[in-house]
Amino acid sequence: MEATNPSHILITKKNIAKDVKIGPWTYIGPDVIIDSGTEIGSHVVINGPTKIGKRCKIHSFASIGGDSQDKKYQGETSYLEIGDDNIFREYVTINRGNGGSSTKIGNNNLFMAYVHIAHDCIVGNNNVFSNSATLAGHVTIGNHCILSGFSGFHQFCTMGSYSFLGMRACVSKDVVPFTLVAGAEAAVKGLNLEGLKRHNFSDATIELLKNCYKIIFRQGLTLKKALELIKQQNYTNHEVQILISFLENVNRGILR
Repeated sequence: MEATNPSHILITKKNIAKDVKIGPWTYIGPDVIIDSGTEIGSHVVINGPTKIGKRCKIHSFASIGGDSQDKKYQGETSYLEIGDDNIFREYVTINRGNGGSSTKIGNNNLFMAYVHIAHDCIVGNNNVFSNSATLAGHVTIGNHCILSGFSGFHQFCTMGSYSFLGMRACVSKDVVPFTLVAGAEAAVKGLNLEGLKRHNFSDATIELLKNCYKIIFRQGLTLKKALELIKQQNYTNHEVQILISFLENVNRGILR
């Protein structure tokens, strides 16, 4: 563990890898584990129980592992688990779980300034949270998603992988994978075609997803009927199977 200034504030050192860099006036509380290669700026607060993986970068004034902001939280032990290669910019706030549960962050995510991740959220891998994007409690974000600035999610919603959320969009239902959502009253505008191309999806896969999109959003079907019709196509494509699995586990209904 390397401190850039001897005036840094540190409660415990036993669970911090030797090569972790810590800036001045940073507070790291008990029950915090920090793995090799992670860098922490000045004036950061990290509370536990929290586990932070390898090669993460936490910038100044971030607050990681704070108590749940749910009024039902009464000080029970709860957890935050953060994977590898994540970047937390200035003033990011990540809360632990609520009453014995966990908030979980995967790998290689970028959290820009003022992002808030509430209690019991689950964030996958390779996601981008633009400035001031906000998750309420119990939200699940898949992989390779982009949340634009000032966007937000209602409690218990899910954002499917490879989807895109436009600026200031406020989501109150589940977002189907591979879709583009925009507008203050969030609505699905089409497939996230630019994102799919950037991730090198084949033309054949994109055509299959277009067919599924039409069934879900263009034929006026209930979710149950649309799912049955997609299954009848007997697609073996991996991405279509991701879509089917998502639709089978919708929690709050889908955004249309």
